[in-house]
Order: sequence, then structure tokens, then C-alpha cells
Amino acid sequence: MLELHQFRHSAFCLKVRMILQAKSLSYRVVEVVPGVGQIDVFRLSGQRQVPVLVDGDTVVADSSAIARHLETLEPDPALLPSDPWHRAQAQLIEDWADTTLAAAARMALAQAAVGDNALREALLPDGLPSPVRQTVAALPGGWLQGLGEVVDQGGRAEMLASLIAIADSVALKPWLVGDTLSLADIAVAAQVSLLRFPASSGELLAGQGVAGLSDHPRLQPLFHWRDQLETQLMQSDPAAV
Repeated sequence: MLELHQFRHSAFCLKVRMILQAKSLSYRVVEVVPGVGQIDVFRLSGQRQVPVLVDGDTVVADSSAIARHLETLEPDPALLPSDPWHRAQAQLIEDWADTTLAAAARMALAQAAVGDNALREALLPDGLPSPVRQTVAALPGGWLQGLGEVVDQGGRAEMLASLIAIADSVALKPWLVGDTLSLADIAVAAQVSLLRFPASSGELLAGQGVAGLSDHPRLQPLFHWRDQLETQLMQSDPAAV
């Protein structure tokens, strides 16, 4: 069985889970505890970042590399279109989602967590001891203010403009590229989950997000689209353990 080493709340790990679900592939989840758990990831893959996919004797790191591996392992349904134009579009959108959107979304979430103790605690890995969780959650927001100050407000404005354009698009047409689900849809949906967490994030996080974005009226079609997509994929998930 495929084995996915992940951080539960990582958008890149969510991206891989959604690909696995889209292809109806059975897989086992190994939750990595930051720090000590990453030593095992390094021994396994030669680097400390997740996601890491283990497929028998093959170990693949990085969500995009994993996506290509899974395309080869299970070609149906194809998440990279066969049409060269649509394929190029899907790859460009995936790259934008994994870089520009991912960076802006992470920083916006970090800024939101500065002043929200409950959100900050909910984002901590499940495996951390309760005293550590409580200590981090109880830190005064002022101690973390420097983190919020590094957020590029210009970058946030650019992200909002791009997301509004995507929201307008998915309100009219369900897929970002062509007429079927592609890697572009999954990559964007995964990163958008950092701005308003879906039900699959668990009771503590579901519905929470970045104020000013999660409740932005122009972005509601985007969040609705994301939730519908993930619900559809979860219904086809054969065996995630």
C-alpha cells in the first residue's frame, strides 16, 4: 500500500491526498511530528520536508514530483491534460499555486494566528504534548507581532485580486482548465484551504481562517467550489488510514 508521510495541516500534503483520492488509490497516512519526526523523514528521503510518498522501494518527495509519479502509477483519471495547450495551462497554474499563492497564503495565515490564540493552538501538530500546545497558545500576541509585520501587504492585495478572478471563473465554469478536473484545480484548492479551513481539517479548525479573506464576499464562490471539490474527492476515497 502507498504510504504518505505528512503534516496534517500542510496544503501540499492536502494536495497529495486529493490526488490520491481523485485516482481512487488506497494509501496509509503517517503523521510526522515536527522536529524528531523529521529525522525519520530525512533517513527515508534524504530531506526533511513533507509530503513524502513511499511506493514499495520508491520514495518520492515534493508534491509536484509525487503528482507526476501518481500520474504514471494510475493514469486514469488523467490530471494532466493530453492537449498540449491545456497541459501547459495546468502546469503553469499548479506552479503559481505552489509558489506565489502558497507563500502569500502562509503569510496571511501566520498574521492571522498572531492575534488568535485558539487558531494558533489548533494549527499545532496533534502529536505535540499538551503542555507544549498550551504554552504556545498562551504566548501574548505582542511577542509574535514581528511575524505579522513581515507580511507583504502588496502581496496580499495581489493574492486577493488573483483569487477574485478565480472565484469569478469557477462561479461560471467548474474547472480551471478544459472540461475536467486537473492538477490545476487541486493545487489551487489545496492552498485556498489555508485561508478558510474545510471540514476535513477537524473540529478545531473547520471554518476558521484569515479574517478579511475567509469572509470576503467576492471570494465566497471560490470557497464553495473548493468545498464541493474536496467533498466529491473524499466520497471516492477508497481507504485512507
